[in-house]
Amino acid sequence: MLGSHSQEGSKTDADGLIGNKFNQNLWVYTADCMPIFFADKRTRNVAALHCGRKGLEKKIIKNLVKIFDNLGTYRDDLLVAIGPAISKEHYLVDKKTLKEFYRKSEMKKIAVNFTRTDKDLCFNDLNQLKEQNLNKLDLKRFAYRQLLNENIPYSNIEISNLCTYELKNEFNSWRRSQTISRQWNFISS
Repeated sequence: MLGSHSQEGSKTDADGLIGNKFNQNLWVYTADCMPIFFADKRTRNVAALHCGRKGLEKKIIKNLVKIFDNLGTYRDDLLVAIGPAISKEHYLVDKKTLKEFYRKSEMKKIAVNFTRTDKDLCFNDLNQLKEQNLNKLDLKRFAYRQLLNENIPYSNIEISNLCTYELKNEFNSWRRSQTISRQWNFISS
C-alpha cells in the first residue's frame, strides 16, 4: 500500500492507496477486479483498493482496516463502496482454485457458505459448468463478508450491482474480451 507520503510524480505498482491529505484524489485501474473505496467521515482520510481473488486471499481489506486503525479511525466512521466488477455469474473457477481460495481467505467470525447449487444456474449454464467442472465465485459477496468481519457496520457499506463482464458498452472486461483496456476509478478526500 502506498500512502500520501509517496513521492509526488513517482510511479509504483500497488493494489492500495491511502490518502491523509485534504483535497487529494486517489485513482485505481480495474477491469474485472473490484475497486473498493474507504473514507473516514470524521478525519477525511481515504483509501482506494484494486481487489480481486488474490487480494481477498491476501486479506488486503483486513490490512487496510489495520492502517485506518493506526490513523485513529473508528469503525462507525468508516464508509466503504465496492464499485463495478465481474459478477458471480461470469467469474467461474475450477474446484482446485475455489478450494485454495477458501483455504487462504478463511474467516473466523462469520461462517460463509459458498457452495454452488443447481437452483442458482439456468439449465444451459449448469450443463456447461458440469462439463468444465467450474464453480461460481462471488467476489463482491466475499469482500462484503470480510468488511463485516472487520466490524464495519453493514449500513456503512455500498455495493454496486453492475457487472463489468455483462455491460460491454459501459465497461472493459479481461474475461470477456482479453482487452488491455481498463476503467479508472477514484475517490477524493
